[in-house]
Amino acid sequence: MRAIVTGGAGFLGSHLCERLLGRGDEVVCVDNLLTGSPENLAHLLDQPGMTFLRQDVSALGNVPGHVDAIFHLASSASPRDYLAHPIETLRAGSLGTQNCLELARTKRARFLLASTSEVYGNPQIHPQTEDYWGYVNPIGPRSVYDEAKRFAEAITMAYHRVHGIDVRIARIFNTYGPRLSPCDGRVVSNMLAQALQNRPLTVYGDGTQTRSFCYVDDEVRGILALHQSEITGPVNIGNPAEITILELAEQVLAVTGSGSPVAFEPLPVDDPIRRRPDITLASTLLGWKPEVELAEGLRLTAEWLGTKLGRPRPVAWAGARLC
Repeated sequence: MRAIVTGGAGFLGSHLCERLLGRGDEVVCVDNLLTGSPENLAHLLDQPGMTFLRQDVSALGNVPGHVDAIFHLASSASPRDYLAHPIETLRAGSLGTQNCLELARTKRARFLLASTSEVYGNPQIHPQTEDYWGYVNPIGPRSVYDEAKRFAEAITMAYHRVHGIDVRIARIFNTYGPRLSPCDGRVVSNMLAQALQNRPLTVYGDGTQTRSFCYVDDEVRGILALHQSEITGPVNIGNPAEITILELAEQVLAVTGSGSPVAFEPLPVDDPIRRRPDITLASTLLGWKPEVELAEGLRLTAEWLGTKLGRPRPVAWAGARLC
């Protein structure tokens, strides 16, 4: 098939582009490089079937040629990025989503929206099921991302009902792995980069808040399973193995062999206290479940960061700062 991947130069998008090309599909990667990186695509640009279009999805028009699928991943995804680019994040979720849906309508293409667990806000039920409507502060700092994705889901379903667009909605939970920028503020890359440089590991609040981390290969496999199914969704795609942030810090120290201490900082506004997906739908309807254990995923991610630093293995490293 010929697929458009918006946000394809980002962390998750570049892995999706790689997987699609690897199975023989043609890929048109659309990215304005606001938070994406050309480095993520460097090994793909000379492959047959790969096209890169530097374009903001909020101004996206026609893409020449036939299109079978549109994977809409374009958005700042880390708190540091979407707080730095609040208007752009809202535009990607609103105008960007509508432009992609219009393109899907014109091309008669299947449309998959990469939504997020952030639509659940600071959840009052646990674990989170797809029929939970969420508990979101609509005017808080994080709302620029939360509400952009909630609107994106709403307009996706409106196009599905009004125009008959073939759509899929994936609610993605915390994802990590190689190509996750050490400077974007997400907790796994943040801690690994700090540990590899023997810097204190930043823990917000008291560290008892929980998250569930899914390795990127598992996440991409789940997205493709949903795309290839006949399930509209939304469907949670995430790892239900829940740990506290302090437990994550312990695993990071074990993987890197670092002696970094933990440094506590104030908890950000509206930061969720607990986050864990119920993946009953994904496992029963898609036959999907995560396979990579956290310790293994952290090892692979640390090795990638070590290579980025010019070191072949994830060892304690006291050289120049990454960011």
